[in-house]
Amino acid sequence: MAKLVALIASLCFLSFLGAVYCKIEVRGEVYCDTCRVLFPTTVSTPAKNAEVLLECRDRENENNRTLSQSTTDIDGNGRYAIEVDGDHEDEICEVRLVQSLDTECNQIIPGLDRARVLISDNSGIASNVRYANPLGFIKAVPLPECAEVLIKTYGLLPTAHI
Repeated sequence: MAKLVALIASLCFLSFLGAVYCKIEVRGEVYCDTCRVLFPTTVSTPAKNAEVLLECRDRENENNRTLSQSTTDIDGNGRYAIEVDGDHEDEICEVRLVQSLDTECNQIIPGLDRARVLISDNSGIASNVRYANPLGFIKAVPLPECAEVLIKTYGLLPTAHI
């Protein structure tokens, strides 16, 4: 009986340690908006040579940065993953674009440049992976086939370029 109590106590203690310490992985994609329409299209391309930054700030004092991690480890499909230690439940966390080394597609547009993400083990999400909305750089000149793609695929009429 004493062994059973010790085993249960050990399991409770270990589960408490697991609840205190968490490791979250933030994943997302970075793309090049080749049609300048402010959303990914069938002719958008992955941004392979980009840098993204994950920052968390205190909710009370937003100038107080509690976490700052960047990555340029973006695969051939524009995907990244940032591993975060600890729980940031009471903080505002965002992934944002820093720069693109692609000279043809390096313009940052407000609204496409950041995505909020909840980094907490206490979120009701069973997985330790959090997905950020896609982030996009915008191409200086749209591709010639964009008008046709917008009409045929999305039923949109192209307008003057941004």
